[in-house]
Amino acid sequence: MTDTKLTRSQIKHQAILDAAKSAFQTFGVQATSMDKLAELAQVSKRTIYNHFENKEELVMQLVADLWNKALVQNSIEFDQTMSLEAQLTQLIRTEVKLMSDAEYIALTRVAFGHYFYHPEDLQKKVIEFSKQETSLKRWLKAAKAQESLAIQDVDFAVTQLHNLLKGSCFWPQVMGLKTEISDLEQEHLTEQTVAMFLNHYRVSV
Repeated sequence: MTDTKLTRSQIKHQAILDAAKSAFQTFGVQATSMDKLAELAQVSKRTIYNHFENKEELVMQLVADLWNKALVQNSIEFDQTMSLEAQLTQLIRTEVKLMSDAEYIALTRVAFGHYFYHPEDLQKKVIEFSKQETSLKRWLKAAKAQESLAIQDVDFAVTQLHNLLKGSCFWPQVMGLKTEISDLEQEHLTEQTVAMFLNHYRVSV
């Protein structure tokens, strides 16, 4: 099996993303100009605009990459030989860690600052995200199919879990109400969310 060779355009696209991630971490998003990004990525500013309409779109792509790596590419699959608690805890812990990641929160703030004034663009991004099946959703569908969880609507169950987590973890940080969520708080939130969810959906034996 041979690796797929990247095109010149794909190589430049990734170079821009790598440069943006490094620059945003070093200088901050607001202090990073497109000229600086072009210099770091070793491409022209025009090339950057050929790939990304503006800095906010670039930020959103970095957010999407973090989200995809943590939640979509997660390899956890439903296993009937393991307890529901152990499996769901792994999945929820991954979600909580992402929502507590300083880089993810910082990028999200910048993206929301743009999309607050462009709700139609945000709606498009939400639709794009929703088309990707996360490991959590795959696991819930499998648990339902094996009649381990009495879930009627998997999408609704996923939304319930995300609302529980975001209300306690994600939004307080994005809004600046909390500077960070400690490891102890993350673990407590994970345990309580798993217990509450399984108490409602677990099939009684």
